[in-house]
Amino acid sequence: MHKKQIVVIVIVVAIMGYLYSLPVKGLIKPKDAQGHTNTTAAESRPVTHVDVAMVSAAAKILIGPALSAQINDLEGQLKNATAETDKLDLQKKLAKLWDDVNQPAPAAFYYQAIAQKENKFDEWLNAGSRFNDAYKTSQDTVSQPSFVINAIAGYKNAVKLKPADLDAKTGLGVAYVNQTSLGITDPDGGSPMQGIMLLLDVVKQDPKNRNANLSLGLFAMKSGQYEKAVQRFKTIIAQKAELEPYFYLAESYKQLGQKKEAIDAYQKCKEMMSDPAFNQRIDEYIKELKN
Repeated sequence: MHKKQIVVIVIVVAIMGYLYSLPVKGLIKPKDAQGHTNTTAAESRPVTHVDVAMVSAAAKILIGPALSAQINDLEGQLKNATAETDKLDLQKKLAKLWDDVNQPAPAAFYYQAIAQKENKFDEWLNAGSRFNDAYKTSQDTVSQPSFVINAIAGYKNAVKLKPADLDAKTGLGVAYVNQTSLGITDPDGGSPMQGIMLLLDVVKQDPKNRNANLSLGLFAMKSGQYEKAVQRFKTIIAQKAELEPYFYLAESYKQLGQKKEAIDAYQKCKEMMSDPAFNQRIDEYIKELKN
């Protein structure tokens, strides 16, 4: 499969995946801390063990035989390597290769292994970010809790090394709230309220922060606060026109009954995405609004 096709699939999965997550009842109460912070704990559920072999096998189905063969070769070298320097070099190659084909789950485990050896900020941040991305793009309910718990661990280690870094704080905030939507508990006591507060602190320091605004916008949608969501997504789009925030903006306008604005935003999505199946779905949304 061509890399561009893989990118399209990942984007579409990420966008459409949100439809399966709404509403998250009890996650956020509307009128507290700008409509973002008050949360209710969910009943905890067990986290199934997930490893790199499991997620790699699933990812290889998506990338096709040629790229899979290349990865299989590197995996074989890693399995047979004896020197730690050789193992580390191969793990870095595998992490980059999985990144290049937009498969965050296997990339995350390799970045995690690298970070455990080198304990560098960038590697912990990469691990946390890829685990968050894996959660976002996966519809595998067995793997999702493991992705979130690993994301939290990665970001916590990153924050220890650079406490003021906004990317690390944003990622940790997102992961804390994601754990509640899955009904799992952070073993170290991190809470969804703590996550929202981290995100609000980020936008206080950097009002245009893309990832924090996107996450706060999504959380606002989940709690039915579509006016606040609109403002978050417009903040992102004002800096750069992107498919994902435009899609969520359209959805927010639709929920508010602002049909013209929703149609305009959906049309923007079609201009940015060449995938026929995605555009067919968008046409259906527009048709519904016009009727």
